Amino acid sequence: MKLQFQKNNLSNSISIVSKAIPSKTTMSILECILIDASADEIKLTGNDMELGIETKVEGVILERGKIALDAKLFYEIIRKLPDTESPLTITSDDKFNTTIECENALFNIQGRDGEEFSYLPYIERDQYISLTQFTLKEAIRQTIFSISPNDSNKMMGGELLEVKDNILKVVSLDGHRISIRNITLKDSYKNQKVIVPGKTLSEISKILTGDNEKEVLIFFSKNHILFEFDDTLVVSRLIEGEYFRIDHMLSSDYETKVKLNKRDFMDNIDRAMILIRDSDRKPIILNVEDNNLNMKVKSSFGSMNADVMAQKSGKDIMIAFNPKFLLDALRVIDDEEVELYMMNPKSPCFIKDEEGTYIYLILPVNFIN
Repeated sequence: MKLQFQKNNLSNSISIVSKAIPSKTTMSILECILIDASADEIKLTGNDMELGIETKVEGVILERGKIALDAKLFYEIIRKLPDTESPLTITSDDKFNTTIECENALFNIQGRDGEEFSYLPYIERDQYISLTQFTLKEAIRQTIFSISPNDSNKMMGGELLEVKDNILKVVSLDGHRISIRNITLKDSYKNQKVIVPGKTLSEISKILTGDNEKEVLIFFSKNHILFEFDDTLVVSRLIEGEYFRIDHMLSSDYETKVKLNKRDFMDNIDRAMILIRDSDRKPIILNVEDNNLNMKVKSSFGSMNADVMAQKSGKDIMIAFNPKFLLDALRVIDDEEVELYMMNPKSPCFIKDEEGTYIYLILPVNFIN
């Protein structure tokens, strides 16, 4: 096999597929990137058996072939080659001895037989949806923070993608909060409901350009999901099981509605968090009276008291929250003003818009005033 590339093209493609290389594995072949130039195009593939990424890379095929190279070593070599317009050449022989050459730099490394590599699973392409890269990237950004980092509950480590006609609902939760985004699609599609690992969505978000003119096709199968965009395919195993039934928690009843400036609210929460450490777990106490929202926090480091102008409908209320949960939700809302809906100090608070494009549910915490 003999191939030529521009350094930047190859480096970018390696960076994409490296997101599917496992940090620890008992199968050493999975620590490799497959270079497949056995046909008329060059493809790079990484696959940890849960997440697989394949991307086409622009280059010249001088001799066809395929080889698997250690991902970490390969990436470091390419990254440190000279930044030049001169072509970068990769050559391998029948025993998989591989040379990587660019200007005056020459590396010799040992590759492996590309036939040992596990290809991505085949996904039927009959059930799918289409949306822009920007929309998908935003939906992930606006929900991914609510998944649980704890591996003990797989469901909480993934996000629900539910398609009903022309609406895509994206849901994440961690036992303390729920994040929901409802996206209107251009067309109506067959109903689907799958649970996608958070790692998959996080890695896809890093690869997506966020271009509002470019589309992503999402294909569904029984055990896998396939994302196709630009020259890249991302295939992920789905999380099996029934997702949590959250509809009964999404009550539209409320006793208190508060409308306030998002930036003012966020800034004061941010200041309050200066006095809070993770070990403390001190809440921020919100006291809504008339057209004022009072915010208080008290910890071993000190105390803070601030007022934010607010439009209140309904009853006065005093309620407390983990400030990080409030801040996480507010950061991903693009509106200048936000509306909080509350029933009582023991019931969830909802931050949502009238159209229902986003809903953030946050459980309150106990406090001593």
